[in-house]
Amino acid sequence: MEPTRKATRQNKTASAETPEKATGPKSAGRLPKATQATSDKTLAKKRNAEEGCAKPQAMSAKKHEWRVESDCRGLRLDAILARRHVEISRSLLQEMIKSGEALVDGIAVKPSHKLRGGEIVTYKIPKIAEQQPIASTPLDFPILFEDHHMIAVEKPVGLVVHPGAGREEKSVVSALLSYTKLSPIGAPLRPGVVHRLDKTTSGIMVLAKTERAHKRLAKMFAGHTIAKEYMAIVQGAVEADRGRVEVAIERDRVHRKRMRATRQDRGRMAISHYEVVERFPGATLVRVRIETGRTHQIRVHMSYIGHPLCGDILYGGRPFLGKSNHYLHSARLAMKHPFIDVDIEWLSPLPAAFEAALTELRNRGGTR
Repeated sequence: MEPTRKATRQNKTASAETPEKATGPKSAGRLPKATQATSDKTLAKKRNAEEGCAKPQAMSAKKHEWRVESDCRGLRLDAILARRHVEISRSLLQEMIKSGEALVDGIAVKPSHKLRGGEIVTYKIPKIAEQQPIASTPLDFPILFEDHHMIAVEKPVGLVVHPGAGREEKSVVSALLSYTKLSPIGAPLRPGVVHRLDKTTSGIMVLAKTERAHKRLAKMFAGHTIAKEYMAIVQGAVEADRGRVEVAIERDRVHRKRMRATRQDRGRMAISHYEVVERFPGATLVRVRIETGRTHQIRVHMSYIGHPLCGDILYGGRPFLGKSNHYLHSARLAMKHPFIDVDIEWLSPLPAAFEAALTELRNRGGTR
């Protein structure tokens, strides 16, 4: 691989309108005595409303649809679903909402989405069988780091992080469970998972081994304090030596397995920085640093600027080297240890198949 070129062309930036700064909730002080009784009545009324809105329902794989009652106004979507389905963990319901399996008026929302009353909520609940503990499988990928709090591994291409819609038996989680314990948060399907890589993406990922570490790592990833860099082969000649893409992402309303670029008020803001490493006729090797970690972020952003990953037919790429496989590798992850004042950096070399694809491109027409 050639060293990174110096920027000789004008940087290119693709962006949506700048998001507003997030502000945290105001701290709730002690209530004055004069309002305490009123507050107690209000809380009691809210609890009664929640119980009325959320009678336990029998679990089913069929599609559920219901209109939000007016007395559910102001309640969180995940809280209501948790009360309607007491047999399912709230963390699993939150993951279901995050993955776009629960919609409010046909739109994917966050688990914390406050209901107004009158909306139509549609969702599918996993079957009971899907909540059984994960069976362990052999560990056949490298461990980069391990201590009492967390474990870092190199995920190979073709392996899912945890069981999902395809119900794969083998996953990163199942392999690690044969070797060590993982955080109970996210169990039974996603124990220890604090971030994800697509099945077709390889490279570094970190999992939590304790509940305390899980909460701390999740906060670090959400706060964008962890540096993540990827290598990708994209379609076409990327003209600018480097650029920034700042565009919101939402789940496609028709093709649920696909994400798409959208307006800031409809999706979650995502920011990616790319840098050209090597150019080939009809393709470019880029290094991508992401500030956020949205689903399919790099694939969506590179497609948005006209350079989908080679072979990524889901996002407009053409078959690459005769296959519909794309090449995306998590090559670097750097962070502070969650409990010790130590900087950690992990580097992962490109997989053999990725290197073979680069060799083929070089043999076809050299580099530029």
